[in-house]
Amino acid sequence: MRVQIVDPSAFTPPYDHALSAALARAGADVELVTSRFLYGPVPREDGYRVTEAFYRRSAQRGLDAPGRRGAKLAEHVPDMLRFRRADHPEVVHWQWLTLPHLDAPLLPAGDPRVFTLHYPLPSSRAGLIAQRRLLSRFDAVIAHSEHGADRLREDVGLEAARVHVIAHGAFDYLTRLPDERPLPSELAAAEGPVILFFGLLRPYKGLDVLLEAFRAVEGAELWIAGMPRMPVEPLLEAAGRAAGTVRFVPRFISDPEIPALMRRADVVVLPYREIEQSGVLYTALAFAKPLVLSSVGGFTEVAQRHGAARLVAPGDAEALAAALSELVSNAAERERLASAAAAAARGPYSWDAIGERTLQLYRGLRSR
Repeated sequence: MRVQIVDPSAFTPPYDHALSAALARAGADVELVTSRFLYGPVPREDGYRVTEAFYRRSAQRGLDAPGRRGAKLAEHVPDMLRFRRADHPEVVHWQWLTLPHLDAPLLPAGDPRVFTLHYPLPSSRAGLIAQRRLLSRFDAVIAHSEHGADRLREDVGLEAARVHVIAHGAFDYLTRLPDERPLPSELAAAEGPVILFFGLLRPYKGLDVLLEAFRAVEGAELWIAGMPRMPVEPLLEAAGRAAGTVRFVPRFISDPEIPALMRRADVVVLPYREIEQSGVLYTALAFAKPLVLSSVGGFTEVAQRHGAARLVAPGDAEALAAALSELVSNAAERERLASAAAAAARGPYSWDAIGERTLQLYRGLRSR
């Protein structure tokens, strides 16, 4: 079966490449259609091919070129129209739309169209109606959890037959990178247990709650590593009030730098206020890390079904501090969570299982 995986703006290269490789191992002929990722290296092609069909001129200007965003916007509709007119395989599987409600009428017609829901759905009625108009254009919509599927059926109002649950995979390719780099010098001297927050720094991720909670955690360091997408000054001020050491690496963390961070971490924490799924969670699972998660979105299923995480209520700094303190001081409990994370990564969150399930979905759409 010939398949296109499409992510025009390269929003999720690790997922795109992992899914493409899994489908190729399952026997599909796969083309990943995307744009050049400007922040760092991406996984190498493994049994599939990559076509950088979007935003070629603006990508050539480089990440810091003046007016790059405007140039990218100017290319958007022509690139979408060019893709619409091209020949397409048996299934076109969209991971993202750059400008969803502008892009919807530009989607190629004819072949089965699949969309993966990577983002949390809105809570407003107007937002849900807009999502129904958009997602109804696809023959199948994939959610990564039962929670996400329930919201698609009940809140968005999609027909049950369109909604499918296929898990997000553990990013195990990161555990065997040939060009793995050592820890940054500002982190290498750390001693004792390390609590790691990793990923883009955004307001909804609850960093303020984490820093408040860390004031009550003894015997550990807190590392916050990732590119800021919010003002960092309030975070630095909050870190200054902590009794323990807080170390920041406020920049984009490339793939070769991730393994050293994960291997050194004793606990990975994701104190999000809202989310459906997170690539950071599935990176931590691949490295068999004990996890503390907010009980939001699909996070709850990782803990409740597989015992691979501790859950705390979102925004509850006291509960978060208690969970972190217990894990920092209890090596046996960390080992139990690590074993559960490793089992989950090998089983339901393995990419081979996900590739087979996704290919079964494609075949069912084609048969209809």
